Amino acid sequence: MIASKVDTALHQALQGIDLSPQAGMLLLHQTDPGAIAAIRRVSNQLRQQQAGTTVTYVINRNINFTNICEQHCSFCAFRRDLGQDGAFWLDTTQILEKAANAVARNATEICMQGGLNPQARLGGSALAFYVNLVRSLKQAFPQLHLHAFSPQEIQFIAREDGLSYSQVIGELQGAGLGSMPGTAAEVLDDAVRRVICPEKTDTATWLEIVGTAHRLGLPTTSTILCGHIETPEQQITHLEKLRSLQQMAIAQNYPARITEFIALPFVGQEAPASLRRRVGRDQPDLAKTLLLTAVARIYLGNWIPNHQPSWVKLGLEGATMALNWGCNDIGGTLMEEHITTMAGAQGGTCMEPETLQNAIRSIGRPYRQRDTVYGEVR
Repeated sequence: MIASKVDTALHQALQGIDLSPQAGMLLLHQTDPGAIAAIRRVSNQLRQQQAGTTVTYVINRNINFTNICEQHCSFCAFRRDLGQDGAFWLDTTQILEKAANAVARNATEICMQGGLNPQARLGGSALAFYVNLVRSLKQAFPQLHLHAFSPQEIQFIAREDGLSYSQVIGELQGAGLGSMPGTAAEVLDDAVRRVICPEKTDTATWLEIVGTAHRLGLPTTSTILCGHIETPEQQITHLEKLRSLQQMAIAQNYPARITEFIALPFVGQEAPASLRRRVGRDQPDLAKTLLLTAVARIYLGNWIPNHQPSWVKLGLEGATMALNWGCNDIGGTLMEEHITTMAGAQGGTCMEPETLQNAIRSIGRPYRQRDTVYGEVR
């Protein structure tokens, strides 16, 4: 009976019909190797239909400009208090030096995020500080696309300065911000958020900020932090909210959309002890991550065609495997990365383009360098 329901759901997906939440949960609950193999095959067929054979990658540099943060998320090994051992806060000169290095290595993108540092002000204004970061980078390197500041950072700036989200996003856009990472989503279920990130923005606010970005013409990515305390039902709730958000952007004819989906499995080796004990392992469960990756393709692919694994969290071998579970992109070179690495991830912090190309070639697929929003690199 269950096998028949799985077959029906997969057949409907191949016909272009969106999965219902109930069908998505059914697929995520599968443990039978034959059923999982069928889910993988269908995710790959849909990837071919929706995104093609070619695997893309971006040459980018990740800059985490501060780990000083007012919040205390239970999964985070990155944050520090001001003055605490290991705390850092890069100044503009240091950030520009990192950007110059990225340009010398043919980067087209700077991805920049940081902790929520109440000291991050210019002339008493949080927004002025962030605008100055963007403007300084764009003036020095106008060719770089700036992919920066999560919805959580937008909320923080708005709160600090008493502004609306649209005011904050508009000012950052005007300074040269090109797109927003869809991080800080974690799991878009407030029961989960109350445990793992109780000080963070709630689900409705995250969705409001991302929807505002789309309305104002700022593309975003989308993510899920998976493999900790959330259930398959809560994972599907998350995917359903992302799908609905993208459908709204399309229905309202907003000038920007979600450009990609990335599953980010929990790494707990150095995470705070309470959550690490509750999860019961230090590194991601590859099999469960791959199943979620495949189901995400089936659930979202009609609306969000680009799907990417995290080689930082899964390692390059795991990320390469994910290319046969519905992913059409292998991510960026990053050049440096601190948030996941400080949590104990073993995937590394930098990939040369040739390394990514070789990984893609190893599964017999062609590759192509892309820009941040999946366009051609000129």
